[in-house]
Amino acid sequence: MENKTLLLFTDGACRGNPGFGGAGAVLLSVDGREIARAKKFLGHCTNNIAEYRALLLGLEEALKQGCRSISVFMDSELLVRQLQGIYRVKKPDLQPLMADARALLSRFDTWRVEHVRRSENVLADRLANEALDEALGKSGT
Repeated sequence: MENKTLLLFTDGACRGNPGFGGAGAVLLSVDGREIARAKKFLGHCTNNIAEYRALLLGLEEALKQGCRSISVFMDSELLVRQLQGIYRVKKPDLQPLMADARALLSRFDTWRVEHVRRSENVLADRLANEALDEALGKSGT
């Protein structure tokens, strides 16, 4: 659909920091209907890397859905402030992830990012943890 606007909720989770990580993302229409969801086991990473990977997962899914305008909601204040340009990305391992995020965001006509409380990001958190549970259950870890 042309000019499709979606809401994206993303979350990364780690068991330990660093530790095994998972990413979760859910796309909603502006009226709250679920459009798509995604989750991914990330292997060993830090919590901030998991947060970035969740964002990238969600942005890629939004583009696949034909989204042209996106509102992103995350409970990672660090990532939100970095995306808003308030904080610099100082850690070398996060810089390429920020570059990837900016490249994906540039493909939207408009975008914005907002910090939400963890309690407002329950589904994305659940998806990230499901990805972890499924992967770790299979490996016996």
